Amino acid sequence: MEKRKDERREKMRREGASSIFLNIIGHNVRFRVIGFRYYRSTETIHRYFRVVLRAILKLYKLVIRLPDESTPSEIRNNARFYPYFKDCIGALDGTHVRASVPLSIQERFCNRKGGTTQNVLAAITFDLKFSYVLASWEGSAHDSRILSDALSRPRGLRILEGKYYLADAGYGIQNGYITPYRGVRYHLKEFSDQGPENAKGTL
Repeated sequence: MEKRKDERREKMRREGASSIFLNIIGHNVRFRVIGFRYYRSTETIHRYFRVVLRAILKLYKLVIRLPDESTPSEIRNNARFYPYFKDCIGALDGTHVRASVPLSIQERFCNRKGGTTQNVLAAITFDLKFSYVLASWEGSAHDSRILSDALSRPRGLRILEGKYYLADAGYGIQNGYITPYRGVRYHLKEFSDQGPENAKGTL
């Protein structure tokens, strides 16, 4: 009987910790507010958050998939993309995620629009699975600087020889990714009867 009570209590604790974690990351709620809502101390909320976060980080092998050397079916089976993009393994870009940081370093995390954010670099494959994510950079950091950091880390972003990612113009020109031609407007005629006007527009 006592064992069953302990199991029920442990199950409730796990479900409560998961609920607390989802509330914090899903609604950007402070620990103090969550503590008041769940009748727990801020220290307990912090402990629950760390427990769930560590558990989620252990799932990265299931969620993060490294790209292989084969041409993705989304490219291979589309005459518009194949053979032009046969060596393309995905796309990478930065996104700004709201961040709550101490007042002393808040200025570094201010982005161009005045919000306090982290600039997060993400690389995805054509079946919409993450192959790499780098968080924690300040919102004021430039995309190319974050990419350079990702490429220089010992366990950072790895791009196979002869392969590349698609990226926007903010990343400049470098081996391992292709950016659009400067001054060429894309997508406007993509679905019209009139095709691109030149080779740059095609690619």
